Amino acid sequence: MDTASILTVAVYLLVLLGLAWPLGIYMAAVLEGRPGFLGRVLGPLERLLYRLCGVDPQQEMDWKSYALAMFLFSMAGFLVLYGLERLQGLLPLNPDGLGAVAPDLAFNTAMSFVTNTNWQAYGGESTLSYLTQMLGLTAHNFVSAATGIGVLAALIRGLTRQETCFLGNFWADLVRSTLYILLPLSIVLALALVWQGVPQTFGGAVKATLGQPVAYEITPSADDLKADLTLKPTPAPIPMVATQQAIARGPVASQEAIKQLGTNGGGFFNANAAHPFENPTPLTNFLELLAILLIPAALCHTFGRMADDARQGWVLLAAMTAIFLAFLSVCLWAEHTGVPQMAALTGGHGAGNMEGKELRFGVTASALWATATTAASNGSVNAMHDSFTPLGGLVPMVLMQLGEVVFGGVGSGLYGMLVFAIIVVFIAGLMVGRTPEYLGKKIEAFETKMCSLVIMVPLFGVLLGTAWAVMTASGKAAIANPGAHGFSEILYAFSSMANNNGSAFAGLNANIPLYNLLGGLVMFTGRFWLAIPVLALAGSLAAKKRVPVGAGTLPTHTPLFCGLVICVVLVVGALTFIPALALGPIVEHLMMLGH
Repeated sequence: MDTASILTVAVYLLVLLGLAWPLGIYMAAVLEGRPGFLGRVLGPLERLLYRLCGVDPQQEMDWKSYALAMFLFSMAGFLVLYGLERLQGLLPLNPDGLGAVAPDLAFNTAMSFVTNTNWQAYGGESTLSYLTQMLGLTAHNFVSAATGIGVLAALIRGLTRQETCFLGNFWADLVRSTLYILLPLSIVLALALVWQGVPQTFGGAVKATLGQPVAYEITPSADDLKADLTLKPTPAPIPMVATQQAIARGPVASQEAIKQLGTNGGGFFNANAAHPFENPTPLTNFLELLAILLIPAALCHTFGRMADDARQGWVLLAAMTAIFLAFLSVCLWAEHTGVPQMAALTGGHGAGNMEGKELRFGVTASALWATATTAASNGSVNAMHDSFTPLGGLVPMVLMQLGEVVFGGVGSGLYGMLVFAIIVVFIAGLMVGRTPEYLGKKIEAFETKMCSLVIMVPLFGVLLGTAWAVMTASGKAAIANPGAHGFSEILYAFSSMANNNGSAFAGLNANIPLYNLLGGLVMFTGRFWLAIPVLALAGSLAAKKRVPVGAGTLPTHTPLFCGLVICVVLVVGALTFIPALALGPIVEHLMMLGH
């Protein structure tokens, strides 16, 4: 790894951490009902939304009411998005005349965007109309991210309040997070992307005349010939010549902005952020990379502010950053080292592993993106992870398998890390024979059970989903590469879906009923079987008294606590996934070395 790579990472982290602090303080004010200047500008719209929906933002909810509102709102959004996909051929804003989405794919896609996963088993520009992309996908990019922020806010209130059952109002958290946080940031980023050349238009695909015609052949189907080919010889291929190319475009910048800021990741185009219309320049690459981790990092400061102890937020941010840097270093080393066989051919003077990467980004920006997008629950890619070296591809896979708590999704990443922090104080309490405490709240049997659910559900989703797929004929037939790499493709897919990430290893034909239906169920459990236990945890903590700090209390703002959190996160991931990883990227790495 050269000096330029080190400087790139250093500048990125400095800008990210520098912007996270003021944004985190601002978001704390928003969640406490004090949006400042934007409140004066957008306040009338906020109040209008409450009146139209019959919501009293001052009426707080207990954890059951909060969870019910969150779940019913999400399921209503699922039904609306599913309906849009199935009916898009009859609806407006469809200049290319795209038909209805297949039922199993529509189910998978609707569940994907409702759960903030944005797993895509389709090519966006050739499958979904502009209306479905905007009213369906982009809208869910906003509200699914705002839902994650709301659940986090409820958990923080549970930790900071005492002897109450109230955790805030879901509808108020949803509206304020959307209006005062996600929408303004998305407008700024979308305008910057348009300035750099990202399309934002309702016009259909444009035709470009090829400088050199391309010859190809097609074989007529039974429908084309209106005949039963089972009774006749297979028709001869028909020679064709292409003189034009259709170039898809659409309202790209608006979706691109919120897909990154909301840690969604679903691309307008099939190639996602590797497509020049989504990510045309090094500047857009930097801005989008910044957007991916900005809100998750800033929410650590939001937590510290709302907990009235900034150190609590800093220690979790430090743990996230340390894990991120460790895995980024491995990915950068692996991709810059490249494949030994290629190095032998070039005399060791190659540019690293450039397979599957854009020349305008190179190895460093591609490895940084792969690490950032899987540290956050953001499924976007600017290079094909399937073409990474075995250890380079292992890094994004493991970051997802850790539970998406290294920055993680908007809201969901931090509430996952807070669960690990509670587990740490529980373990420490067992070691000294004292009831564990976190922020003055005793951690007892119920809280431990809810934390166990949050940690274990994604693990089961990954392993059981992978096992099911590799035991079925259709699951194995969808693999493009046999052996260890093919297993890695399946393991990566379910790691992505179960942890609500959405990125794909590629090389796997996921658009079949098995992956669409099973993947949809895995995404559902990975979102709601975590969010609801987190809300139950918040309700239990809010009802407790705050106990004073004693001699046996573990300080939760020290480097020691930071190190304990890092160790617990890594140990849980290692104990769970090393056997599966040994069958995929680890053995593939050994094979690459000739062992």
